[in-house]
Formats: sequence, C-alpha cells, structure tokens
Amino acid sequence: MKSREEEYKEIFVAEALEYYDALNRHISELERKPQDDQILAEVFRLLHNLKANAKAIGYLQISDVSHKLETAFSLIRNRELTFSDEVVTVLFDGIDLLGELIHNIDNENYGEADPVLLRNLDIIVDNLSDSTIELAKVQKYNTSKNLSLSDLIYIQIKKLDHLMNLVGELMIDRDRIISISRELNNDELQNVSSHLYRITEDLQYSVMDARLVSIGTLFNKFPRIVRDIAAAEHKEVDLELAGQDIQIDRNILQIMTDSLLHLMRNAISHGLEKPEEREKKGKPRAGRVSLTAQNDRENVLIRFSDDGKGIDLKQVKNTAIERQLVTADVANDLSEVDALSLLFEPGFSTAKEVTEFSGRGVGLDVVKNAIDSIGGRISIDSKQGKGTTFTLRLPTSIAVKGALLFEVDEIFYAIPLIHTEQVVSLDKDELHEVGSALVTDILGETVTVVYLHELLNADPSDMRLGDKRRLKGQVQNIIIVSYNNRKLGLIVDKLYRQQDIVVKPLRKPLDTIDLYGGVTLLGTGKVCLVLDVPAITRFYVNKR
Repeated sequence: MKSREEEYKEIFVAEALEYYDALNRHISELERKPQDDQILAEVFRLLHNLKANAKAIGYLQISDVSHKLETAFSLIRNRELTFSDEVVTVLFDGIDLLGELIHNIDNENYGEADPVLLRNLDIIVDNLSDSTIELAKVQKYNTSKNLSLSDLIYIQIKKLDHLMNLVGELMIDRDRIISISRELNNDELQNVSSHLYRITEDLQYSVMDARLVSIGTLFNKFPRIVRDIAAAEHKEVDLELAGQDIQIDRNILQIMTDSLLHLMRNAISHGLEKPEEREKKGKPRAGRVSLTAQNDRENVLIRFSDDGKGIDLKQVKNTAIERQLVTADVANDLSEVDALSLLFEPGFSTAKEVTEFSGRGVGLDVVKNAIDSIGGRISIDSKQGKGTTFTLRLPTSIAVKGALLFEVDEIFYAIPLIHTEQVVSLDKDELHEVGSALVTDILGETVTVVYLHELLNADPSDMRLGDKRRLKGQVQNIIIVSYNNRKLGLIVDKLYRQQDIVVKPLRKPLDTIDLYGGVTLLGTGKVCLVLDVPAITRFYVNKR
C-alpha cells in the first residue's frame, strides 16, 4: 500500500512535467513574438504555480529555480529586461534544469554540482534591474463557497494495462458463453449472455477510453526540439501543429515518440535546405514543417510534412543498387511507390554527412518496425523540389483489434483490418501465371496473388506459387492486403466476418514463426491464428 506522501509525489511529478512541456512551448513562441503579453502572463503563471507546489511538498531546489525564472520573466513582462538571445539561452538552460530536477526528484543531491547556471540566473535577476517584484499575496478562503475535490486523478499506466488484459480475457469468455447459449437454444441463457455482451462492450470501451491521452502531450514537445535542431543545423524553421486534441492510446503514443522525433530530425537535417539555398529557389528563408493528427474511423492519422527538397528517386535507386538490394534492371523498372518503399529497408540511408542529430546509420526501418509492432501503417509521398509527407495510420488501441476472419485447410485465421484493403472473388481464369508468380488486375492495378495453402503448409523449397493447377475450385476468394506500399492478394478457402479480437502472443517454440503475429480464441472455442501481414509480404518478396 502506498503512503500518502508517495501519492502526493506522483501527482506533483505528473503536473510538474506538464508545466515543463508547456514552458518549453511558450518560450519557443516568445522567440517569435517577444511582446506577446498573453504568453508572458501564462509563463509567469506556470512558474509561480510550480514554485508554490514544489515549496509546499518540500522540493526546495525546484522551488528555488522556479522562483528565479519567475522573477526573470516578471522583469521581461515589465519591459525591464530585453528578451535577447543571451537571455533566452540562459532561460532555456533554466527550464532544462527544472526538467532534470523533476525527472531526478528522488535524488536529493541532484543539481548541486551545476552552480554556473544558477549564477547566470542570479545575474539576470539581481544585476540587470534594481526593481523589486511584489509576490502574489495569499488570499483567505471564501467561506461562503463549498470546498470541492478535483475531477482528475492520476493512475499508473501499468494498472490500466492490467485492467485491459483482464477485459481481454473477459471478452474471450463472453464470446464463448454466447456461442454455447446459441447451441443450447435456452432463452433465459441467451438473455443473460446478451446482457453480458453489452456490459462487457461498455467495460471494454470505458477502459480503452481511460487509456486515451491527447496527442498534444507529445506534439507540444516539438517547438523546443525544432528550435534546438534548427539552431544546430543553422536553418530557419516554422513549425505548424494541428490536431493536438485527438485522443490515442498512451502506449501507442509512447512507442511512436522516438519515431516522430526521428522523422523531425531527418526533415530538418536532410529535407530542408539552408536559408540561402531556399532563397535562390524562390522559397521563403524559413522552411515549413507540419505535424498534424486527425481521426479516421477506428484509426488515427498522423501526417508529417516538410516543404524541403524532396526525395531524389534516382539517388534512392542508385543507393539500392550499391547496397545490392535490387539489380540495376529491376531498379530502372521500379515505380515511384516501389522506389520509395526501399527507404524502409534496414540500414538504408542516402545521407552524405553526419550531424549532431541524424545520419548515424539509423534509418527509416526503425520507424517502420515501431509502426509494425503496434499494427500500424506508414506511407510516403514526395515531390522533388517541393517536399515530403509521411502518413502514419495508427490504431487507437493495441489490445483489441478489428480483424477479418477466414479459413484455410479447416484452420481459422485472422488478419488485422488495418492491413486489409478489400475482398474480391475472382474466376480462376482471371489469374495469370507470370514467371513464378500469379498476378491479376484489381481496378487497373497489377497485384501479385499468393495461395495461402502453399505459403502456410508446403515445403518452402517446393513452393510453386505461380501454379494455377494447385488451386481448389474455379472461383477464388482473395483478400487484398497492403504493407509498405506493396499490395498482395491472399487466396483463402472461406471468408467469414469482421470482429474485434484480443491478440495474445504465441508461446515458445511457436513464437519463432515469423508468419504468425499472435493467437486468439473464438466464441466457438476454436483457436484462431493471427497472420503477420508485414512478415508475409517480406517472406513472399524474398521467395519469389
């Protein structure tokens, strides 16, 4: 059982980190609009509250630094101190020190070894103005008003993770009970199972909703990040943010943090041109980077765009040939979409120089792997000379996924809907043997088709993937899936319905089989294997 002091500390840290992120964002805005009284007032308020909260709970170092920063901003607010580059640097250092103190709150001696910074703050506060700051006076309670508690409480994410796992187990048992009630044809049991379904569904969405956080908790960290990268690269960057109020699962946002940071570093370091170069091209000196989020049915779309030089497809193809990813003949025939897909190959990079923030051998494959791990998708659109856009399609929840159920050789399988483009039924004669593969035309696009029976059961050394004679029946049920800008048709025996499933990881030794992404249990009690579309696509591309 936690002590009351421990609970108070957790609440303080959570709130203090929100203040820290907000301070970074507001100071970045002040660099562009130093005379904005509204922003200055908000910075002053945040620092004053942080100082008071820290002092009340006994974190005197945080309170002291907050007080010095509060006084400095009060001087700026009263036009007694100029918001110059030198002052901004010291203020940012002060904010950074606050962040370090908050993150190391259990280390009582942390920060004592860095008095240079505090001296700079003292110089700004004490020596650049003779005026004194009247601190806010504590007002008495208004006894005519009732006291009320906050509507917000702070819950450790591991508690919500555990609760979500329990809900997942409950959903599996619920579906089993509903199936049994139908088999027994008992009216009373069916009524109870229907009620159980509604209760479980409400519980599922309630827990999922409790895990949601505003995407702004991540987006709002970027103004400071952009400022630091741009300064190191000697570039001018305007950042546009939109959709900060969009909600997403906290674990998904945590997993995507490093990926978005990587994309930002790449965009500024390699995508945007130097100010002088942009002027010669007729562009504004300051490059534009935008980070936006929006809801799209059951998913969240994050778009990351820049108006830089774009991706040189010729250079991409040459690099792929040099690294023996493709032959010269294949590279010349690649479409724009397929060429851009090469950027996600492990270690692929066209960067010619190493900078402080990028070009260290870490490529977009790391971003791709992170998105794959949560069942998301990423695509690229780039126009040379105009810029590049990355589109990330992310699920709102990891534990519960929408899936399409089907059957191959009397075994049940599922594919996450996020990778499913469409389902078609085609006559055998509409499939064509080309080399060692089957292809067909889907809405004017040539799509490679794989017979799942062969892929899942046959000896890999004897896989005749392009042999139509091994297909069952005349009409083929085909699921069109998409991964890394590549479409693939999967021939299945029977198609069933769409439903939400709870994916459980496979245990040893089955967890070493790349083609399977997990397992779930259907309401009938049948085990259902969940296919890993990225792994299937990679496996097939390598085999053909």
